[in-house]
Amino acid sequence: MTTVPETPLRLTQFAHGGGCACKIPPGELEDVLGSLTASAPATGDTPLLVGLATGDDAAVVALPGQGPGPARAMVSTADFFTPVVDDPYDWGRIAAANALSDVYAMGGTPVLAVNLLAWPRGVLPFDLAREVLRGGLDIATEAGCHVGGGHSVDDPEPKYGMAVTGLADPGRLLRNDAGRPGVPLSLTKPLGLGVLNNRHKATGERFEQAVATMVALNRDAAAAALDAGVRCATDVTGFGFLGHLHKLARASGVTAVVDTAAVPLLDGAREAVREGYVSGGTRRNLDWVAPFTDFGGSDTDTRLLLADAQTSGGLLVAGEVPGAPVVGELVPRGTHSVVLK
Repeated sequence: MTTVPETPLRLTQFAHGGGCACKIPPGELEDVLGSLTASAPATGDTPLLVGLATGDDAAVVALPGQGPGPARAMVSTADFFTPVVDDPYDWGRIAAANALSDVYAMGGTPVLAVNLLAWPRGVLPFDLAREVLRGGLDIATEAGCHVGGGHSVDDPEPKYGMAVTGLADPGRLLRNDAGRPGVPLSLTKPLGLGVLNNRHKATGERFEQAVATMVALNRDAAAAALDAGVRCATDVTGFGFLGHLHKLARASGVTAVVDTAAVPLLDGAREAVREGYVSGGTRRNLDWVAPFTDFGGSDTDTRLLLADAQTSGGLLVAGEVPGAPVVGELVPRGTHSVVLK
C-alpha cells in the first residue's frame, strides 16, 4: 500500500543517503578498526565482556560490586543516521527503534537513552526537529526506556539517533560468536526496507508496510529468543542480511546455509529492485560479501535483496523463535561463510 505525503518539505532530499545505507562500507570500516580491537585496561571488577573483536551489536561490561541476586552487565551502544523517510515524527520513531535494537540484539533491556541530533538550523525549521525528537521519545517510552537529554550540533545535513544504555544477564547474552553447527536460523522481520526507502526518497511514495516494520521494537523477539535458550543473535541493519550473517558465521567459526525461498520479503520489495531502486550501500554490501558467499543459482535481484541495507531490521537468530520463519541453518565451517540454496 502506498500513499503520497501531503508535506511539501521532504527531509530525505536534505541527505546524501538515507538511514543505515549511509553506514561506512563494512570492508572499509574493518580496515580502520583492525588495529583497535584491544580495549583500554579495565579494573579487575569491570571486565569487558563484548568489545570490538567480533563486530557485535553493542559493547558489554560486567558491573562491579553487586550483592545477592542475579549478576548484571551493562550494555552500551549508539546509532544515528540521516532521514530515511520524509515524515519527521516517523523518522524519529525509526531512528529510536533502530538504536534500541542493538541492546535487544545483545539480550539486554534498554534503561537510559540520550538524543544525538545534528540539524541545519538555518535551513530546516526547528518545528521539524521537535517532531523528530517527539518520535524518538514515544518509541523510548514504549520500550520503557528513559530519555535523559542528549547532544545537538549545527550541521549541514540532518541526522538523528540515540546513545542507549541497557542491562543484561551476563550469563544469557545474545552474541554473534556463539553460533554452533546444527542450529537453525530464524529471521524476525522481512527484508526489503532499503529498496522501499530508496524508492520513497526518489518518488515520494509512502510505504506503510516499511514504516510499520521499522518502528516495531525487537523487544518481544529478543525475549522469545532468550526464553528459548538462544545464545547467538544479531540484528540486520546497514550491512544487509548477508553482511550480518557473514559476520555471525565468521565469528562463530561456522558456515550458514540459507534457503532463499524461505527468507521473508516486504510487499513491493522485488518490484523496487526490478525498477532499479537500489542504494549504493546495498551494492557495496554485495561486493563485500561476494568473496565469502557461495551464491548457488540465485539471481541478481535475490542477491541484492539479501544484501539490501536495512534500517531498523529484525533479529537474525541462531535458534527457533515462535512466529519467525526458519531461513536456514548453521553447519560445520566450509569454504564459504554463507551458502545460498
